[in-house]
Amino acid sequence: MITALLRWFDRNILELGREMRLSYLPPLMVYVAAGVSGLTGIVGTFFVKDYLGLSASFLAALGFWAGIPWALKMPIGHLVDLLWRHKAGLVYLGALLIAASLIIMIGLIGNPAAMREVMSAEAWFVLSTLLAPIGYVMQDAVADAMTVEAVPRIGEDGRPFPDETVRLMHTTMQMLGRVAIIGGTVLVSLANVAMFQGSETLPEADKIAIYVRIYELALIIPVLSVSGVLLASILKRREARRLASLGHGAAEIDRLVHAPEQTTAPNWWILGGSAVFVALTLAVGLSGLGYGQELIFGASFAIIGVMIYRLVRELSDDARRTLLGTVIVIFVFRAMPGPGAGASWWMIDELGFDQSFLSRLDLITSTLTLAGLFLFRRFMAEKSIAQIVIFLTVASTLLSLPIVGMFHGLHEWTAAATGGLVDARFIAIANTALESPLGQVSMVPMLAWIANSAPPHLKATFFAVMASFTNLALSASQLGTKYLNSIYTMTREVRDAASTAVTVPADYSELGQLLVTVLVLGLALPLLAIAATRLLGLRSA
Repeated sequence: MITALLRWFDRNILELGREMRLSYLPPLMVYVAAGVSGLTGIVGTFFVKDYLGLSASFLAALGFWAGIPWALKMPIGHLVDLLWRHKAGLVYLGALLIAASLIIMIGLIGNPAAMREVMSAEAWFVLSTLLAPIGYVMQDAVADAMTVEAVPRIGEDGRPFPDETVRLMHTTMQMLGRVAIIGGTVLVSLANVAMFQGSETLPEADKIAIYVRIYELALIIPVLSVSGVLLASILKRREARRLASLGHGAAEIDRLVHAPEQTTAPNWWILGGSAVFVALTLAVGLSGLGYGQELIFGASFAIIGVMIYRLVRELSDDARRTLLGTVIVIFVFRAMPGPGAGASWWMIDELGFDQSFLSRLDLITSTLTLAGLFLFRRFMAEKSIAQIVIFLTVASTLLSLPIVGMFHGLHEWTAAATGGLVDARFIAIANTALESPLGQVSMVPMLAWIANSAPPHLKATFFAVMASFTNLALSASQLGTKYLNSIYTMTREVRDAASTAVTVPADYSELGQLLVTVLVLGLALPLLAIAATRLLGLRSA
């Protein structure tokens, strides 16, 4: 038994450490910055709940618009391929936008009166919410390209690595990328636990001071990503010197270190389609046209679908069918609607989940998600996407049941039966402990498959198009969430800032129906999508 555990530990954890290379570190730093982006999540939830009069439906709609920049990862990824030598500039621009978003929130929380002299607090919040994802998508597109660049082509002996070794290094690089992102969330959770320790007893002014400090601490995010591209530049110069010592000429060194494996010609379908998409998005967004979000989603889906059609022509028939089957299954799985902000408000108001507890819950989530990447490493490598999604769909459905049960008083019954031990917080912690390891399981096999299978001259473009399509699924999820929150309405208590009089009473009576609807949709639709791909003769990676 001990021998088997040691062997498992060696194959799933130590082996990954042995496969780590210094060249992997720059993109991992950008990915860590993405993971750290969640540092302000708890603060944002409480700030919106307590100080902004925004409905759950409006927040779901705002989430839709905030997700649109991720659909722009397609032209940005192609731009990375075209401007390969100068792609670091996009990281610098992204860092600037992220910093601007954070500074707006620092001012809005720390000095709201001055900010309101320019425009309303709600308008500032919307601007901040929209700036950040533009910055993150720029950095993420470059990081994806850097993961390809980070895999060396020439060994220490000066000979090219065999194809099998290159494939293993790509898989390791993608695995480490997920580890870096989740590792960033672990750091965030630790910081939140420390910052919110004992905050439940503090007066409101002291809580506001904590909120401001957390946003100030978040300014490390752009610093991390910029440091990653600076390190990449240093490592490239070192690699150039190594290749020179092996006898390679200047032109060959330039090709191996700075140039992509194949030159990329502008794809006018991507650039033209993306220009149409941007113009349409801005026109509809600024016009206030009815059903604008649905129009943008439909146009996005059509444009990205055409781009995928154009790109899959670069693949073999077998690879094409595998890619189509994979993106359909992943899209439907990620497009499932959630309960929205109302569920969080209910947990805060009715279950008493304060900032301190939620930060500890986040720490458990992040730590166990990271552990899950190692625990399910072989499972991800050996099972198809369809098998993984079936497992995750059934598991997620079962793990949603305790939340539904708590709405109907499960925690009160268990607390009475166990002398107060198994209360709402106990159930939330236990449920999180079971659910968290599944968090990133579905994406690693797809990312590794893209890294291994995409044409060498279109690596960043393929990453970007596939990511745009799967991220578009998150926009579909936000639309579904908005629809459900329009059908099942919930309100949290809102008080007037001056008189403290209640202007909107709390009402969570329809949350139970919403939770059941989300659960049924989340179980049925992914399984139907898998069955449909099988009937169409498609495969999954």
